[in-house]
Amino acid sequence: VQLQASGGGLVQVGGSLRLSCAAYGSISNVNPMGWYRQAPGKQRELVAQITGGNSTNYAESVKGRFTISRDNARNTLSLQMNSLKPEDTAVYYCNLRSFQVLVGSYYDYWGQGTQVTVSS
Repeated sequence: VQLQASGGGLVQVGGSLRLSCAAYGSISNVNPMGWYRQAPGKQRELVAQITGGNSTNYAESVKGRFTISRDNARNTLSLQMNSLKPEDTAVYYCNLRSFQVLVGSYYDYWGQGTQVTVSS
């Protein structure tokens, strides 16, 4: 599985960006997918996640501003980010979780990361 993220950039406070992630390889519609971010000096954190059944989960800090979606036919994941704040500045990573039956746990695949910078 390979994940290729795109769409990051520099935006002013209150602006919008849309991140996209293309997934290649052996992918099932049931794989949970999500976006994580990592700011300088901080740990990587979950931003939003979406299951194969399109159930979503958001970090409290982005609720009401960010929307995650997926297109299973095209194996793509998107994150619409509105009302951006300086604290949203980070490298954003696309994630896909694959359940490994033999070990009974998930394996995480990661994209290369895309920089989002929100300037004030």
